[in-house]
Amino acid sequence: MRTIALEEHYATAGFLRGPGSWLASRAGVIEPIADLGDGRIAAMDEAGIDLAVLSLAAPGVEQLDGPKAVALARECNDELAAAVARYPERLAGFASVPISAPDAAADELDRAMRKLGFLGAVINGHSQGRYLDDAFFEPILDRAAALNAPIYLHPTIPPAAVIESSYAGFSPEVTFAFATVGWGWHINTATHVLRLILGGVFDRYPDLQIIIGHMGEGTSFMLPRFDATLKPELTGLKHPISTYLRRNVHYTFANFNDEATYANLVAHVGIDRVAFSADYPFGSMKTAREFLDKLPLTDDERARISHLNAEKLLGL
Repeated sequence: MRTIALEEHYATAGFLRGPGSWLASRAGVIEPIADLGDGRIAAMDEAGIDLAVLSLAAPGVEQLDGPKAVALARECNDELAAAVARYPERLAGFASVPISAPDAAADELDRAMRKLGFLGAVINGHSQGRYLDDAFFEPILDRAAALNAPIYLHPTIPPAAVIESSYAGFSPEVTFAFATVGWGWHINTATHVLRLILGGVFDRYPDLQIIIGHMGEGTSFMLPRFDATLKPELTGLKHPISTYLRRNVHYTFANFNDEATYANLVAHVGIDRVAFSADYPFGSMKTAREFLDKLPLTDDERARISHLNAEKLLGL
């Protein structure tokens, strides 16, 4: 069965020298994340992954000032486009967009989709403490809607003030894990999605599609509570929160290979909103594929998660 992986990461040499330098502390990550050649394709073959949609690893270019962000985003997109051109049947791309310079980011998304053939954009969380519901970012959302470009909203390290107030007070190693992979960046991404909803983004752009990983970043567990406490008569929105979570958001595995978490997600948003990913190289493609194969699904359900939902979303 054809398998498409939607949250798979890469890094360029320029990115690793700059905002991606933190990846050097992650054992065994640098070599596979920088490999856009035969080694990556061999790893995909071993796991049974037919197509990997690649995105620049966190923190992307989102924390850089405008000119530096614009230059690095273009450099990374060009390098990814060259890899996709070498393996057009196996690799695809989400564009890195320099959101600290919104007009330039909109133009870079346009270039990446129209000229480079990318399938959408990746945005790594906040930009210097600002979130996408801020009117500052409207040019990006407007262009994404016009291009029918899905946005993969990936976690990033929370703002420094949030780390200090909510996650500090432990050893540096514990604080870092607590603020990122253990809790912080998942809850921060869920909060970002809620800000988009409460800010009326999806009322203004009802067809705009967002993708989040990690089985929904906890949003499905809280979905009934959202509807009970953030009702339209309070928020001024056209619909309950659940409507947007089921209409404007897609969800991937992204290294959350847990059946109970999957079951909760599907129970609340439906199987047509869920797609496969491995979060490579932070997660194992082989383990993710084995998890998908072992889920108690019909052939049709497995096909939807494996490739049909992604193909529909990305226009493949």
